[in-house]
Amino acid sequence: MASPPKDKSAPKPQSTVYKDLIRELSALLDETGLSEIEIEQAGLRVRVARVGTVIAAAPSVVVPQVAPAGIISAAAPDPAKHPGVVASPMVGTAYLAAEPGARPFVDVGTRVQAGQTLLIVEAMKTMNQIPAPRGGTVTQILFEDGHPVEYGEPLMIIE
Repeated sequence: MASPPKDKSAPKPQSTVYKDLIRELSALLDETGLSEIEIEQAGLRVRVARVGTVIAAAPSVVVPQVAPAGIISAAAPDPAKHPGVVASPMVGTAYLAAEPGARPFVDVGTRVQAGQTLLIVEAMKTMNQIPAPRGGTVTQILFEDGHPVEYGEPLMIIE
């Protein structure tokens, strides 16, 4: 006995719909440079956020990863809670150097003094130098050069 022909108008299984939606939202994050996006539709709420991970071999490079809402990695502590965090004082675009091709202000391992310029955040076509709030050694760079940052976003860790 032959199986009945498949109805192309039949709804997709829910898990496939969720995967497709998450893929679409992830692509939208990449296209727009946003760090997170959340939608709610018909009682279903989906939040997709970009999580930055610093690569040890190239300390100033951030590899974006997309994690579904509610999944928390126990292995990676929240950099925003680190006592040596340098957070963005504004929304803008962060740069490690004064101009393209120039030497970065700091690298991982650089010893800095309080007040020394760490990076620049461009906001409303104004280049704002971000100084080190304290002396120490830069142990992590948590943003990707030339990408948008949000107010309060952790940018660096100084220990």
